[in-house]
Amino acid sequence: MTSKIEQKLKHYTGKAIADYNMIQKGDRVLVCLSGGKDSFAMAKILRRLQLRTKNKFILHVVIVDKGLPGWNEDAIRSWLLENKFEFTILKTNIFSIVKTKERPKDSYCVLCSRLRRGHIYTFAKKYGYNKIALGHHRDDLITSLLMSIFYNGIISSMPPKLITNDKKLIVIRPLAYCQESDIVKYAKEQKFPLAPKGICGAKENQIRKKTKELIINLAQINPKIPANMLSALNNIRPSQLMDQKLWDFKNLENLLQPLGK
Repeated sequence: MTSKIEQKLKHYTGKAIADYNMIQKGDRVLVCLSGGKDSFAMAKILRRLQLRTKNKFILHVVIVDKGLPGWNEDAIRSWLLENKFEFTILKTNIFSIVKTKERPKDSYCVLCSRLRRGHIYTFAKKYGYNKIALGHHRDDLITSLLMSIFYNGIISSMPPKLITNDKKLIVIRPLAYCQESDIVKYAKEQKFPLAPKGICGAKENQIRKKTKELIINLAQINPKIPANMLSALNNIRPSQLMDQKLWDFKNLENLLQPLGK
């Protein structure tokens, strides 16, 4: 029997997929499983939705083995087999590459993500997968928005659907409407065999952590703030901003209409 938390996650995942036309009949979707709670939840929910559509699209799970010391994939492999997933484990030397580039106070995240993404994109193109599913959720999207504003001086986030630079693949984020707190509950309920954070946990992105804490603190004052931030990403009003590439502010006077008599 489906639990309430799974029903909720299925509802919001299905809504995001429908709103952004993320998955169509005949799509070959590569599901990226990192070993964390978010990617496990995404894989399980997408599997449920696939079965509900009577397999109108294909799912294939890909795991990037970064070569971390002590990495053990046996529990994840058993879970995938138990849930009847087709999957591939890509053996890489990402860990050793990142270690050679390490500098004091540097974050592994950017380089590690870039290398991991390269392996996934290459695999997708080689075996004909046209969609790549990532496990980012609502809280990732709104945290990225604030980080972009605070630290990069731009208004940017993680789109629920995007096309890669070479125009060969579509990247989707089916959990874009799902709250992290719900995913945490679901992971505990399902007893996912979560992998240790390893290299990522050793140098956690402190900026992202502090930005998430800021949103959590604001939500204690007004619980609607996270939902409003997500809504804002879909409700942009360019005329109320300052981007001179969108508006010719210096010559707005030329657009004035004569006053009526």
